[in-house]
Amino acid sequence: VFRAHTDPELIVRWLGPRDITMQIDHYDCRTGGSYRYLHVRGDEEYGFHGCFHEVRPSELIVQTFTFEGWPDGVALERLTLEELPGGRTLLTATSLVDSFEARDAFVSSGMEGGVRAGYEQLDEVLAG
Repeated sequence: VFRAHTDPELIVRWLGPRDITMQIDHYDCRTGGSYRYLHVRGDEEYGFHGCFHEVRPSELIVQTFTFEGWPDGVALERLTLEELPGGRTLLTATSLVDSFEARDAFVSSGMEGGVRAGYEQLDEVLAG
C-alpha cells in the first residue's frame, strides 16, 4: 500500500476517477520532495501539486495538496499506514483545510467521488 502511494508507475494506475488520464510532471515522494500531476479528461486538464513534509516508509506520509484551479486552497494531508493480520494494511487519511468553507468547497467539488473511485482502483491494483 505504501509503494502504491509513492511509486509514480503505480500511482497513475489508480489515483483519481476512472474517466481521467493521469500525467505526472514530477513525483519525488521523500521528506523534502514535491510533486505535480495533471488529471486529463478530453480537453480538460486539472493540475495538482504539493510538497512532502515527512515520509517514513510503510508508516507515514505528510504532504500538502493544492488544486491549481483554487491556488489559495492548500490542504495538509496525513496518511498513516498500519500493518494488519493477513497481509492487510489500514490506511487512515486526514486532510486539514483552513476553514469550514474550504472543507465544504472540497466536498462539493466532487473530489469525494474521485477519491472513492481511486481507492476502488487501488484495491484492484493491489489484488492484481
